[in-house]
Amino acid sequence: MKIGIIGGTGFVGSYLLDRLAADGHSMRVLTRPGSEGKLPPLTGVEAVTGDVADESALRECLTGCDAAVYLIGILREVPSRGITFDALQRRGAERTVAVAEAQGVKRFLLMSANGVDEAKTPYQTTKLAAEEALKASSLDWTIFRPSVIFGPPQGRMEFCTQLKQELIDSPMPAPLFYGGVLPKDPGGFLLAPVHAEDVAAAFATALTSPEAVGRTYELCGPAAVSWKQILTTIARASGKKKLMLPAPVLVVGSVASVLGRFEWFPVTRDQLTMLLSGNTCTEDGLAALGIAPMPFTEGNLAYLTAPSA
Repeated sequence: MKIGIIGGTGFVGSYLLDRLAADGHSMRVLTRPGSEGKLPPLTGVEAVTGDVADESALRECLTGCDAAVYLIGILREVPSRGITFDALQRRGAERTVAVAEAQGVKRFLLMSANGVDEAKTPYQTTKLAAEEALKASSLDWTIFRPSVIFGPPQGRMEFCTQLKQELIDSPMPAPLFYGGVLPKDPGGFLLAPVHAEDVAAAFATALTSPEAVGRTYELCGPAAVSWKQILTTIARASGKKKLMLPAPVLVVGSVASVLGRFEWFPVTRDQLTMLLSGNTCTEDGLAALGIAPMPFTEGNLAYLTAPSA
């Protein structure tokens, strides 16, 4: 199968390219100028230089393809550089869906995010709008909603590596966020980290599965883990002990609302809102696809002590 991939040079994209190449597929990857070096030297991978805002580049990428995959997602906006949720997560996806239809592509897989139905933040509303645009198309679609994704970063930004660098390695106590005024169960909200290899396996499996057409899959690890447990596991995997203290979102969020627009500030108010809401699945999408997920354990975080981590 020939597959056009938008967002293939990112974290999940690196895993998906490896998996699809191993499965014998050929790929055409839309690649921003200067990012060609992020493509792995795999047989059957072709780079198309361009941007998701460029319809001609999208047409070149998707011409003759049997399927399209849209992976683009950002964690925060940088409007001064044109990096916004609306441009990349909504309009980019809508444009790609339209070009795929026009080019005769039949299959379309979309990376969304778990929890977007809450629609509390621009991140969520733009992801949801992309889902709605795909569902309204004539394409044979499948949507994936993963929880937080972990795994060896392969030179990209990754959830646990970032937490290690910003919180565990810091001399400051790690924050156990909580809502409200009193610190009731600080850091007790739950997430279900899912390994990047399992996310890639879900895409690869659904790609050739007729049963996956018209379905939305939530992708979570095998267990829900509290924020406090996540930080503790990362610290232990890094060979460290870490002091953790309750941190009121009312206070941290107020600071983030002022400083969150700066790239150097580690968190935005919207990120705190989504974090405190938790991120677990209501159904087991990996099991539905026949995939046994890797657990979030110290052993599976050994990459945190690698020289490049």
